[in-house]
Amino acid sequence: MGKISDELYAKACAVMPGGVNSPVRAFKAVGGGPLFIKQGQGSRMVDADDRSFIDYCMSWGVLILGHAHPFVVEALKKAVVKGLSYGAPTAAETELAEAVAAAFPSVEKVRLTPSGTEAVMSAVRLARAHTGRDLVVKVDGGYHGHGDQLLVQSGSGVLTFGLPGTPGIPAGVTQQTLSIPYNDTQALRELAARHGEGVAAFIVEPVMGNAGVIPPEPEYLATLRSLCDQMGALLIFDEVITGFRLAYGGAQESYGVRADLTTLGKILGGGLPLAAYGGRREIMDQIAPEGPVYQAGTHAGNPLAVAAGLATLKVVKNAQTYEQLEERGQALESGMREIAGRYEVPLQINRVGSMFTFFFTAGPVRDLASAQKANTKMFTRFFNLMLEGGVYLPPSQFEAGFISLAHSTKDLEDTLDAADRALKTVAREFEFGPYR
Repeated sequence: MGKISDELYAKACAVMPGGVNSPVRAFKAVGGGPLFIKQGQGSRMVDADDRSFIDYCMSWGVLILGHAHPFVVEALKKAVVKGLSYGAPTAAETELAEAVAAAFPSVEKVRLTPSGTEAVMSAVRLARAHTGRDLVVKVDGGYHGHGDQLLVQSGSGVLTFGLPGTPGIPAGVTQQTLSIPYNDTQALRELAARHGEGVAAFIVEPVMGNAGVIPPEPEYLATLRSLCDQMGALLIFDEVITGFRLAYGGAQESYGVRADLTTLGKILGGGLPLAAYGGRREIMDQIAPEGPVYQAGTHAGNPLAVAAGLATLKVVKNAQTYEQLEERGQALESGMREIAGRYEVPLQINRVGSMFTFFFTAGPVRDLASAQKANTKMFTRFFNLMLEGGVYLPPSQFEAGFISLAHSTKDLEDTLDAADRALKTVAREFEFGPYR
């Protein structure tokens, strides 16, 4: 990728598994070695070889304001001089919890955690305790962190590497986890009829983001809500990605469906490690020390993460934020459709607001099975051509890309220029359109 990045990667591989601290970063799905980043500003990242890239990964959806937003940086400067961690309550934690509850009407109480994985693990434990049931249902390709019980038919890195799960998880741990296709209301009804009385919770990304972006079809989420009510099961919306991304109130605001429990992360921490889970008062009051369901964490509610999160939410809580993100998303999508059509490249563009995925397949992508029909060789070639053109996309066919408020009209124009060159090359090499 670059001389210095290659040297840094070689050193990293000697002391870290795969040279990275999260698998998809290693670029195994797209070939070559990863870029080592030394700086981010606005919509761009600069790598160790001093090359600048328009960033559509945005720390995997974290940076809705872009890199190093001045308001967030200033909030961190004020916080850091006061102390890095206390292991004791702060007023800012309450302020952030109040902001979450105000944004999500389904959330009356909140518990902060350091990561989305921990938030999900805790929400599932709570759902089982509240219902007195054991079964948890997820969808094929849904990724909810790397906790043992939900790493079944998973998305994100597990899907990228073609793994059915992972070694190290006893069979007994996943026996109480069921997985069904996304967007399949018939499968929902059949599951409710067969297992309804034993289901503690159904957990779902309301908009899938870890098999690539896959939006819910009309009535799917409403049907899911209705069936959970009939079963006496809790509905958990994993809004780690969609929370504060699709709307200030996340997918629940966008689609008008309320969850019983909600998990949040990414944007919530403003660029620092922070997540949360929350829900109705009578459910959340079962969490220790109020109730018997135990969960704890040394870094839960870290004051720096809370400061960054509060600063970020204050900026995005603006009526124009999501209008601007939608406009930029529409511009990118329409431009890509026009270019793909010109070269007759089979490209399915799935987009919801500022989330998007370019699937190299002719048919619609509505679930894991249709996502897996995408041509990963074409994506790999496209990814590397875009990288050469100064555009950094998520390094996997099965991940979401993100637009931030920092992406300018010029950024989008430059991106589409790079895409024109890249898709023309893809069409020629794979013999589409004028190159048949």
